[in-house]
Amino acid sequence: MKIAVAGTGYVGLVTGICLAENGHEVTCVDVDEAKIRIMQQGKTPIFEPGLQELMTKNMDRLSYTTDFKEAYRDAEVIFIGVGTPEKKDGSANLSYVFAVAEQIAESITKECVIVIKSTVPIGTNDKVEELINERLNGRLKAHVASNPEFLAQGTAVQDTLHASRIVIGVEDEFSEKKLKEVYEGLDAPLVVTNRRSAEMIKYASNDFLALKISYINEIANLCEVIGADIQDVAKGMSYDSRIGSRFLNAGIGYGGSCFPKDTKALSWLATFNDHEIKTVKAAIEVNENQKLLPVKKAAKYYKDLKGVTVAVLGLTFKPGTDDLREAPSLVTVPILLDDGAVVKAWDPVGVENFKKRIENGSEIEYCDTIEETLKDAEICFIFTEWPDVKALDPLQFKKLMKTPILIDGRNCYDVKKMKEVSGIVYDSIGRAAVDNR
Repeated sequence: MKIAVAGTGYVGLVTGICLAENGHEVTCVDVDEAKIRIMQQGKTPIFEPGLQELMTKNMDRLSYTTDFKEAYRDAEVIFIGVGTPEKKDGSANLSYVFAVAEQIAESITKECVIVIKSTVPIGTNDKVEELINERLNGRLKAHVASNPEFLAQGTAVQDTLHASRIVIGVEDEFSEKKLKEVYEGLDAPLVVTNRRSAEMIKYASNDFLALKISYINEIANLCEVIGADIQDVAKGMSYDSRIGSRFLNAGIGYGGSCFPKDTKALSWLATFNDHEIKTVKAAIEVNENQKLLPVKKAAKYYKDLKGVTVAVLGLTFKPGTDDLREAPSLVTVPILLDDGAVVKAWDPVGVENFKKRIENGSEIEYCDTIEETLKDAEICFIFTEWPDVKALDPLQFKKLMKTPILIDGRNCYDVKKMKEVSGIVYDSIGRAAVDNR
């Protein structure tokens, strides 16, 4: 099937490449000429495990262009996978979605299905269909369908090719038939709903997971006060099949392109319709406060950080991605700099993106290795649980740091093992602090 995909970010590019892997002829469209040139050279502009290999494998079925008219003209299905960034009031910015819709109406020459893959507020599919068909003015028929993505950065390829479910929201048999053809051969449950239900499934799913993370973080904070261990608590909870073990890892909050934006968007949508989702509002508040926890913990060991050499391990919001969107490091590192700290930072893939996102970034010493970052540091913050960090021998902190004080925002190490290391301070989330000074 001839398919076009608008947008080559995480959603669009992963979708396009995976659809090519499923046997379709796919054209990826973007307005960023530099990005298109990179892809035309056979390279992916984003870091995502397995994506480069699939891109190379399916190069004969993939093309990349800025010429939307050529891409959309004869396509049977057009996916919209552009960004819907958060506006200042928390609502979703749909300007990119509607801009693509205008281009599609201007370009298509045959009846086709336009599939909104981007996360959009309930009712957006209706508006897009109305806009496109108004522009077409009866010249031909365009069908609009909702097909929300459920991919996570770091596992996006796996999440697409081996999805937990494929949700399609349609209002006619033509759209349903075409989308079933698109996904034919993929082994995943197919959920067919109307468009508004599909749009809501995406928000309801992401916000539920955000609630789960914020809940376990609040329990973790209470565990520190009453002397319980959050990892033991989470393990005991996880054996209940109604709860499970996923998203029960306490830490310094969620980040990325989905949970922060989608919780705020759903909360805004509810308020706009004279409703209030109190649980989602609480999750947003808890998450923002959680990001500040490492700095608050540091105050127990230093009255102020002026002139203190600080090691930062991990900048991205989670391992397996170079994505910095809503990462706790973007909140905490500027505070460290404002407090006068001397900051050394390490991340295996996120440094260049971090430099683009932060002011005063030139004041930071970016290191190539964890060992170089820790050398002579007086306190260390762990913001991302990269495998290299988790594999580090705790004795290295004592050996390399001037003052081995470790604030672990991701609970990378066993508290019992840390108790065996003399001279070290280990302060994590929801567990008793170790102070062996």
